[in-house]
Order: sequence, then structure tokens, then C-alpha cells
Amino acid sequence: MSENLSEFLEPGPMVESCHPDIVALAANSVQGASTNKEKSVRLYYKIRDGIRYDPYASSLDVVGMKASRTVKEKKGYCVQKAVLLAAVCRAQGIPARLGFADVRNHLSTGKMRERMKTDTFFWHGYTAVFLDGQWLKATPAFNVELCEKFGLKPLEFDGEVDSIYHEFDNAGNRHMEYLNFRGEYSEPPLDKMLETYMAHYDYWKSGKRTETGDFEAEVAAETGSG
Repeated sequence: MSENLSEFLEPGPMVESCHPDIVALAANSVQGASTNKEKSVRLYYKIRDGIRYDPYASSLDVVGMKASRTVKEKKGYCVQKAVLLAAVCRAQGIPARLGFADVRNHLSTGKMRERMKTDTFFWHGYTAVFLDGQWLKATPAFNVELCEKFGLKPLEFDGEVDSIYHEFDNAGNRHMEYLNFRGEYSEPPLDKMLETYMAHYDYWKSGKRTETGDFEAEVAAETGSG
């Protein structure tokens, strides 16, 4: 294997793999696992279900994107959860990086779509994990309870194949479409992300997010799960 993996093992400003809270979370999550494959699977489910998905938590500054911040808040949007998964993987010596794609996301509330004025999510984040000589995509964004409320198949990860969004939900309705892949990075490219957000989202045009909401309350109202 000629690829230099060192940069995907090192801590960064946001992928804080040496932060005490990250190191402890990673160690506690992999107890009893002996291989990187087993560890990565346990870490994936810990982040998928232990951190609630909340698109209103989105941030494009270093402080708001820090893995330790997401652990403390116990919620985050796709990029924040991907950063956290990369951080705990690196803390266990597993190379990990951040991948990005533009997607047409059908898992959002009516209020959220009204504010966004689009169902396209630019720079959706996932984690790429290096296992057994290959990079695998792992997408920990949607916790299982959220999937159950919306009638979606939860994304599983087995450490052998990519874990990316399902095209259809349990009822056969369109769920997620990948429109454009934007590459993989050691840290989130915040400048590039902000440029795109300012160009496409009214609530980011000032360079600061102005959209707010209570995602859990909106989900409960829309799905009757309150």
C-alpha cells in the first residue's frame, strides 16, 4: 500500500482525536473488540445512535465543528457527526477522513424545507474509514429513532462495504439522491463550504446562519410521534 495514511491518523483542530473526551469515548466504545474492523463498527453505532441528528445545529466555524463540542451537546448535523466518528476512529489508530457530497434529501421537515427553499443539501458529510487496505464510506448521520419515525431503513455499517444513504424509504418513496461528490479531506474545508452555502442558501447569505428551529418538535408534529 503506497498511500501515506499519516495525515488521517493525526489530530486536527476539529477532528480532535487526542482530546480527553474523545479518547475516553473511543476507548469505552470498543471494549472487547480486537480488530480495527470490529472497533470501527462499534464506533459507528455509538455515534449514529448516541448523538442525535439535528440539522439546526449546523456550524461553519472551527469551534462549532469540534468533535468535543458535539460530544458535549449530544447532537449534531451530518458533518459534525462525521467529524466525531473520524475523531474516535483516529483515537483508536484507525485512519479516517471526511467525505462530502451534494444530496437531494427527503428526510427533512416541512418547516425546514420552507426555510431552506430547496431540498438539496450541499456538502453533506460522511466519514471514510480505512480498513483492510481500502477506504469505506460510513454515514452516521441519522440515529435509529429518527429513521423509525420517518419510516426509513437505518444505515448499517459492517466494516466491509460502503454505508451510504438508501435511495428509497420503507414505503418505496424517494429518500436520498446523490448529486455530486466533492472529495475527501483530513478536516472539513470550511471556506469552500461557506462559499457554497452563501451562494445557495438565503439564510447563509450574510456568512452567518440565520435559520433556527426545533427539529425534534417539528419531527414529532409532522410524524405524530410526540
